[in-house]
Amino acid sequence: MSDERTANLLGALALALTDTLADVTSAQAERGAGAPAALVLVSFYPGQSIDSLAQTLGLSHSATVRLADRLAGDGLLDRRSGADGRTTALHLTRKGQARANAILGERCRALSAALDPLSVKERAHFTRSLEKILGGLTRDRQHADHICRLCDERVCPADGCPVECAAVERSAAEGRPD
Repeated sequence: MSDERTANLLGALALALTDTLADVTSAQAERGAGAPAALVLVSFYPGQSIDSLAQTLGLSHSATVRLADRLAGDGLLDRRSGADGRTTALHLTRKGQARANAILGERCRALSAALDPLSVKERAHFTRSLEKILGGLTRDRQHADHICRLCDERVCPADGCPVECAAVERSAAEGRPD
């Protein structure tokens, strides 16, 4: 098997999974674009600011404000005064938390179905390969947060996440605090 064919197959898999995840998470969020990831991120990091959310989502500040407005209008998100009094802290409502949980559940079902053709041994090997690939792709902290924007952090805690570990390692190598 050639490296070009392997790369091509990886590209097809990436697109197929991206399309599937976009479909199932958008359906659960009842909104497309960044809404599913925004709900998941605020679920795991309540109190984050619009700026923090914008950086992780890769959206402009104004686009993130509009997204927060839509989510708040849907009764999924609350805005509260931030710690410094100048920023807005984002928190999910009960309805928003239920929606975030539904997004993560559908994401898990879709991804698990993609793994169904693999044996237990093949899954273990695939997991190790994914860890290497993800660690190698991670450029820095911001990129790590962006990669994991839809991850279920309950099943991949930071101390075992290859993306998180790579971000910490790169920051240390560059002499920057993480």
